[in-house]
Amino acid sequence: MRNIGLDVKPPRKTCEDLRCPFHGKLSIRGRLLKGTVKRLGQGQTVVVEREYLHFFPKIARYEKRRRSVHAHLPPCIPLKLGELVAVAECRPLAKTVPFVVVEKGES
Repeated sequence: MRNIGLDVKPPRKTCEDLRCPFHGKLSIRGRLLKGTVKRLGQGQTVVVEREYLHFFPKIARYEKRRRSVHAHLPPCIPLKLGELVAVAECRPLAKTVPFVVVEKGES
């Protein structure tokens, strides 16, 4: 098990995936985002939706906004729809997949 440089709990299972940051050779860099699993894609891809607040200075109010990011799901992290996850930025793994799931939170 590798140390990925983040304060996250490593998974209990092991895997042979080269794109796993814990058991493979994928390095982590950049941002760490948290969100809920919106869709389990084909293969090892998930869509994570994150909500944030956007401030309008003219009226001094906040607005809720949502944004979806695609992330690679290593086989050692089992997920279901609606669960909270943490995703970390890595090198581009596909055209739309620049993140990898690193931690599963409480649902």
